[in-house]
Amino acid sequence: MFPFTPAHVQHMKPKANAPSFFMPDELRLEILHLHSLTMAQINPQHYPDIPVEVDNYHNLFPLEAYPSNPLEKSTTFGYTTSVFKATNIKNGLAYCLRRIHGFRTVYPMAMTVLDMWKKLQHSNVVQLREVFTTKSFGELSIVFVHDYHPGAATLMTKHFNNSLPLNGVTTGLFRSDKSRAPFALSKTDVTEPRQHAGLLPESLIWAYVVQLCSAIRTIHAAGLACRILDPTKILITSKSRLRLSCCAIYDVLSMDPNQSNPLALVQHYQQDDLVSLGKLVLALACNSLVGLQCENLGNSMELVARNYSSDLRNLIVYLLSNHSRPRSVNDIMPMIGARFFTQLDAAHLRSDVIENELAKELENGRLFRIVAKLGIINERPEFNLDPSWCETGDRYMLKLFRDYLFHQVSEEGRPWIDMAHIVQCLNKLDAGVSEKICLMSRDEQNVLVVTYSQLKDCFESSFSELEQAAKVS
Repeated sequence: MFPFTPAHVQHMKPKANAPSFFMPDELRLEILHLHSLTMAQINPQHYPDIPVEVDNYHNLFPLEAYPSNPLEKSTTFGYTTSVFKATNIKNGLAYCLRRIHGFRTVYPMAMTVLDMWKKLQHSNVVQLREVFTTKSFGELSIVFVHDYHPGAATLMTKHFNNSLPLNGVTTGLFRSDKSRAPFALSKTDVTEPRQHAGLLPESLIWAYVVQLCSAIRTIHAAGLACRILDPTKILITSKSRLRLSCCAIYDVLSMDPNQSNPLALVQHYQQDDLVSLGKLVLALACNSLVGLQCENLGNSMELVARNYSSDLRNLIVYLLSNHSRPRSVNDIMPMIGARFFTQLDAAHLRSDVIENELAKELENGRLFRIVAKLGIINERPEFNLDPSWCETGDRYMLKLFRDYLFHQVSEEGRPWIDMAHIVQCLNKLDAGVSEKICLMSRDEQNVLVVTYSQLKDCFESSFSELEQAAKVS
């Protein structure tokens, strides 16, 4: 039986009225929303250009606005791209398909890099599953298949679209207007809470830094380079969980056929990853991409120094500075310091909460099986040519228990609905306790006093009888 919420989880819960036997409505609605996104389908008449089937995938559903102009190219890849959710015919799982329009040549040496990406697994990297070419769209295209994460938003959409003005400056955020220094704060501005200034909390930025560094560290250790640390290609799920997407795409698109070793420049690209990380952290700290422009870097760093800790500023300076020796992502671990343990603690607390919700659903599944077996036994029209089978012997006791469980009424004759009563009685039946209950027929002519242990014996023997008959037939 469910032993109620553990103390270490109960005391961390922010809501005192959270349900005891079922998952919170917020989590339930979130999961249902993700399920609905996974099962979403299109009307084929509205998307005649989308094929019914592509290689081993069907039920294609566009995840981004379908390009109306075939000449409209991605600023990231230099090709026209489109993204779909699709279901694999072989295993029934949903995947994300990114199509590169009009890409014709995949050099054999690229397969070495792709195989390395397929083997890479990390909790902050969207894993590559396969790459194939197809003519299903009417032209030769290459399709990259990654894991599908429903409900994911990009870092660009989350933080850089419709950004709030900083410190009351609505236009010319990094301008050189001398009438007012861009970030000349008054005393009132300094004492104002940071969230009112439109900046992200430093704890959130460090949470992103820890996850990005962890992903980059694993990628570099595998002898690869990310090359796509772009806000439009970093996914956010579950409020602050980051995942690097579109990995391996740029490796294929920029493959040089004259280069015998496809990994010859990987160390150079790894250094570029660290610079891209520095730019990304600076953009997050400024809550704007305008701060990355060369003429605004000084004002951007001033903003960071004024609103955030020296550790964050030193991290950005280190990543954006030129160094004579090659750098490693491990070099910035001391700058993260104890903040890594903060993120580890938050992950463990989240794990405790989720495990507690899983325990509830485990018990709910057990109770559902009991109710299902009762439904199979009760009110069965006939069994072994005996129409009164469910009304005699052990089955009659179970019928009365069904009424005791679900059909009780109050003193005024109104339906008495108490979920706690139902859950408690089902748990006692499953455990077979020695507690006695009084069962009464609907006409009040028959009254039986039985124990849950006796009811359990009747329940198991009746269902076993039906089960054996089902196997014989």
